[in-house]
Amino acid sequence: MKKIILLSIILSFTFSGKSQQDAQYNLYQFNQLLINPAYAGARDILSAIVLTRQQWVGIDGAPKTNCLSLHGPVINKNIGVGLTITNDEMGPRNVISVFGNAAYILRINSKMKLSFGLNAGFNRYQFNFNKVTSYNSEFPSSSNQKQTRNALDINGGLYLKSQTFFAGMSMTHINSPSIYKSEASSIEYHLSPHMFFNLGKSFQINQNLVFAPTLLVKYSVNSLNYDLNFNFLINKKMWLGAFYRSSYGPGGLMQYFITNKFKVGYSYDTGLGNQLNFGSSHELMLSLDFGSTKSNKKRMEKTFIFRVYWVLYLRNFSSY
Repeated sequence: MKKIILLSIILSFTFSGKSQQDAQYNLYQFNQLLINPAYAGARDILSAIVLTRQQWVGIDGAPKTNCLSLHGPVINKNIGVGLTITNDEMGPRNVISVFGNAAYILRINSKMKLSFGLNAGFNRYQFNFNKVTSYNSEFPSSSNQKQTRNALDINGGLYLKSQTFFAGMSMTHINSPSIYKSEASSIEYHLSPHMFFNLGKSFQINQNLVFAPTLLVKYSVNSLNYDLNFNFLINKKMWLGAFYRSSYGPGGLMQYFITNKFKVGYSYDTGLGNQLNFGSSHELMLSLDFGSTKSNKKRMEKTFIFRVYWVLYLRNFSSY
């Protein structure tokens, strides 16, 4: 019975304006490129992120997502570029997405910048209804249960960032691409535009503790959801956080700095906010930075100046 209910929900999510027509993420807080193309290059460093998510563990046909993203600044750090490749499976539907990002970064002052971003790419939708038994005449009968469609997809966004504050707004599926056409009824299904609004603020509690609450609001046709997050940075070495997602319930996350450039993140959500309670979800992220951040550069410059000074001092001392 649970599988039949799940199948109905999967088909509903796939062919409706509900948010699950797109991949879900909890660790977007550590890679906002997943929800906003204007984030490309925002960290002033080249970043590579690998993410995998298993939703509703133990349920056949439940969503599974794998994602690779790269982004960083170019041209005097006034332009951000990025690439995102995603494979998302849910029931009879499999989507492979490849998107390129471009963002213009306007530096308002030394501490704040505003980015305007676009990304565009292709979604390859593959439907295999051999995996299910359809109870809706709009879906294929047993004689024709496979369909593949390529869809151009366009997304845009704005992103404002300072040292302790950020705010973003983005819109996905601006062109409302067609992803499926029923041969039985000639009905065509399109991806519905989604709006994302998020903001966050960090507070320095003491030298070893930072508190950083964030809020994400997601709007689509007949659907309004929010994520409320409470995160703590401990000893500049590890993020620990708890969140509540209106559509799924509570969960927790962490990110550990193995080095300054290599980090590992993990998230767990309970699924208790879902009335049908299909179960928990797990998410894992690995991120690697290339090059030097501003703080690292300052430390390197100080170290270089100190070494030059020390060499000159030794030379002068040896001349006596």
